[in-house]
Amino acid sequence: MLHVRSIWNGAISFGLVSIPIKLVNATESHSISFRQIHTEDGGRIRYRKVCELEDREVTQQEIGKGYEDADGTIIPITDEDLSSLPIPTAKTIEIVAFVPGDRIDPLQMDAAYYLQASGAPAAKPYTLLREALKRSNKVAIAKFALRGRERLGMLRVVSDAIAMHGLLWPDEVRAPEGVAPDTNVTVRDKELDLADALMDTLGEVDLGDLHDEYREAVEEVIAAKAAGEALPQAPEPATGGKVLDLMAALEDSVRAARESRGEEAGEHAEVKSLPQRKTARAAPKQTGGKKSASTAKKTAAKKTTASAKKSTAKSGQGTKKTASKSTAKSTAKKTPAKKSASRKHSA
Repeated sequence: MLHVRSIWNGAISFGLVSIPIKLVNATESHSISFRQIHTEDGGRIRYRKVCELEDREVTQQEIGKGYEDADGTIIPITDEDLSSLPIPTAKTIEIVAFVPGDRIDPLQMDAAYYLQASGAPAAKPYTLLREALKRSNKVAIAKFALRGRERLGMLRVVSDAIAMHGLLWPDEVRAPEGVAPDTNVTVRDKELDLADALMDTLGEVDLGDLHDEYREAVEEVIAAKAAGEALPQAPEPATGGKVLDLMAALEDSVRAARESRGEEAGEHAEVKSLPQRKTARAAPKQTGGKKSASTAKKTAAKKTTASAKKSTAKSGQGTKKTASKSTAKSTAKKTPAKKSASRKHSA
């Protein structure tokens, strides 16, 4: 049983069935709170509630609520005025429909509550509603009044309890107009393939493993200042420049994600490389300094042989000219070092 103070007491109206319940918060905030202070002396800055007419500070017991009309007139509204509203949801969560859960747009989700059975008489009808929701694979849509206005809610089963998510009214959700890019963009299949590969590499995550690193860092700063110690140093920011090549960014992201998971960089061959990288890989492989030097010598010999053949062709007969050009072309493409030297000597 939750030992949390209820924020609302009433009943669930399920047809002619009434289920007494207490509404308790299902979530809690772990954010670090700061106080406003006077920077010169550290004194607390406090807000005092002052009556404008009497120019004096008033107590909480003297404060009520009022509605400001268009002309500035204040119309006092008391709790008794609101408690006598002629609507059935003043003290009742009235179920109006049952729908599939995927019919609810997550944009409508608001605060979450647990509905706690209030007393022994509520146990049977509470369990009945819970099991009915389980078996139907649906959620209940309800209306209720809380904090001065009627609200929309969605009831669903969480473990052995019934939870209720406050929902915004449909007209409170803005249409996403002007949010998407207003330019025509073409996404290539290769880019989608890399995006899919990145999604597969990142995989799934247990939400229970995620935590608030910002809050932990703030706590370290507070602890260090309280102890008079040096503040923890912030990590060096990433020096990545402006991304000009989307494909390269996707490839690097896939590679980094795999490395972070301990996978080999060469795994998953379905990830395609950029066209310019394909050209680089298509070049002859060089696996050592000696082989590179030998290749350079061969290339120089080929160029010398080609030049010699062209020079001989110009000073010789027409038939030799044609033969020399043909020989020079074949020699420039692929000629062993020994043959190049032999032809050079005969020329």
